[in-house]
Amino acid sequence: MLHHHRSLALVATVALTATFSAPVLSAGEIPEGSPIADALHRAEATADRIVAVPDRQRTFDNTVGALDDLIAQLEIDSNMTMFMTYVSTDAEERARGQQAEQDWTNWVIDLAKREDLYRAVRSYADTNPSLEGEQRRLLEHTLRDYRRAGMELSSERRDELARVQKEVAALSIDFEKNIREDETRVPLTWDEIAGMTTDYVAGLKRTNDLYLVGLSYPEFLPIMDNALFETTRKKMWVAYKRRGGQRNVGVLETILKKRAEAADLLGYDHPADYEIEVRMAKKADTVLDFYQRLRPLVREKARRDYEEFVAAKRAHTRDPNAELYPWDFTFYLNKLKKDKYSVDMEVVREYFPMERVIDGLFSITQSLYGLEYIDVTDRAEADGYALWHPDVKLYEVHDTGTNELLGRFFIDLHPRENKYGHAAQWGLAQHKVWSDGRVTKPLAALVCNFTKPTASKPSLLTHDEVETFFHEFGHCLHTILSEARYWNFAGTSVERDFVEAPSQMFENWVWDADVLRTFARHYKTGEAFPRELLDGMLAARHLGSGMMAERQFFYGLFDMKCHLVRDGAVDTTRLGHEMWGERGDGVELYPAIDDTFFQAAFGHLTGYQAGYYGYQWSLVFACDMFQRFKELGMLNPDAGMYYRRQILAQGGTQDGLDLVRGYLGREPDQTAYLKHLGLEVD
Repeated sequence: MLHHHRSLALVATVALTATFSAPVLSAGEIPEGSPIADALHRAEATADRIVAVPDRQRTFDNTVGALDDLIAQLEIDSNMTMFMTYVSTDAEERARGQQAEQDWTNWVIDLAKREDLYRAVRSYADTNPSLEGEQRRLLEHTLRDYRRAGMELSSERRDELARVQKEVAALSIDFEKNIREDETRVPLTWDEIAGMTTDYVAGLKRTNDLYLVGLSYPEFLPIMDNALFETTRKKMWVAYKRRGGQRNVGVLETILKKRAEAADLLGYDHPADYEIEVRMAKKADTVLDFYQRLRPLVREKARRDYEEFVAAKRAHTRDPNAELYPWDFTFYLNKLKKDKYSVDMEVVREYFPMERVIDGLFSITQSLYGLEYIDVTDRAEADGYALWHPDVKLYEVHDTGTNELLGRFFIDLHPRENKYGHAAQWGLAQHKVWSDGRVTKPLAALVCNFTKPTASKPSLLTHDEVETFFHEFGHCLHTILSEARYWNFAGTSVERDFVEAPSQMFENWVWDADVLRTFARHYKTGEAFPRELLDGMLAARHLGSGMMAERQFFYGLFDMKCHLVRDGAVDTTRLGHEMWGERGDGVELYPAIDDTFFQAAFGHLTGYQAGYYGYQWSLVFACDMFQRFKELGMLNPDAGMYYRRQILAQGGTQDGLDLVRGYLGREPDQTAYLKHLGLEVD
């Protein structure tokens, strides 16, 4: 997952994520004692200077470029403070980060609605300047974003819009906070955890004779994969689908109403059209058509998968009437892999000790893209980079051809209490060329939650975790390798439904024999990853692929349906339940499960709203772009450098579709994507 840096465009969509509930501020107000008060005052002074330029003296640099400078400097001054919300072990520091994010959000919403600043930009635009490239694109996007911020509305309606947007931001903060601070632990007896490894059990918290199992990935996922008793898996699954609580259901449904109110003020039929306007799809109907064309193709494969999994469960339980439930899926997926393809996923992870995975990932990307990573953790503090936990490391990235420092990235890989619970990349600073010639180098942070080492074993990653690591590092490289001049287009500032394509494409490297041979070795013996084991994994790669694709369709369509209602009045629990089952609008084949409300912890609904479809949408382009590497070689530096120049370096300086066309030398198509899903293609 990607946490975007902010820009005027993102402010316009209020696609902001934070975790603190603060009072809504009046226009232009900077709260006394704000953790980022100095940064906001400096930004306000910069805005005043832009406004003060006489219209006859306006240039791109002192108006449009200066506005890009303002946002860039504000992010540089405040991003680390806000980032601490997600990673710090200090409760007070997390609270300061939460407050900072709310103050930042409110202030920039007001910035986007300053009439004098808008008039300054409009005055320059009215001169019809002869611009090209990034400058022309930045002016066009700035005017577009001002329209989306309500600058064509009356002052009264614009003030109302600002109020609603701030309410949405504050509610989103509560929603995220409730997810992150959910400390549910499921008590299980010794008998209930049958099937779990000794190392796993040793890492669990205990009280008397009960094991207290948390819902972080390293605790939850192994239960779903390996617990022998269905009752155990069900207990854990139901708890997982109740994270965030009924309180978050209420928060979410209020957010949906507020988003609809904002969309209506701006003249859109519903929030989905507002959100998608600035993406590749452009409008909600295009997304719905995308799903309508895919779902019948995938449903056929999903039915075959379902029948296979039901048969596996009935054979295993010796119950000819056993039904399949969602808590059964990964358990029988692994059982089928072992029984049909001789693939034991617990054996597989023995070939992926964390340090070797890191070494392999680094070696591959350094060779492909002409880079060198230097561990500068020991001097980080002296260089002004605070490390928030002993697990954190800092690396510099240099270009091997020029010796130029390109940027830096943090890695923070293991779970802990109050830390962000999934895997994501934060762009903490973006590539920026200032008017005086200075260049800001990117700074990224990779935050993951991979299995911890034990007293007797190093951290051994599952193959899924290795894939996730490569995915998130794809985002990191997108940030670091940017060559965009303006902050607004730097790094991952592409359309939200394209941004996952580079990271999804990089997942393919963990499925290649030549690639795995470079780093995957048994943690005890040093034996290379067995070819027959990989052959089994490849043979099983499409096992359950139809059902897994429908799971992604479920999330994407649920998100869309939440944002297609004109007044935003959605019973989200009822909607979710109606989307299960074979009949009606069933997107997944499982029967609905009562007393669950997954949406309470569906964090993408604050940040990726009406945009979760982008994971499947961008996968089409990821699969298509990957074909070039398949043809030229997964470890071919020429292929890597071409990709770096054509895609990664470009950031958002062009539309995503134009980037892909330029890279492919043709129009993209879905053939590779359909094959990726295991579908037969004529």
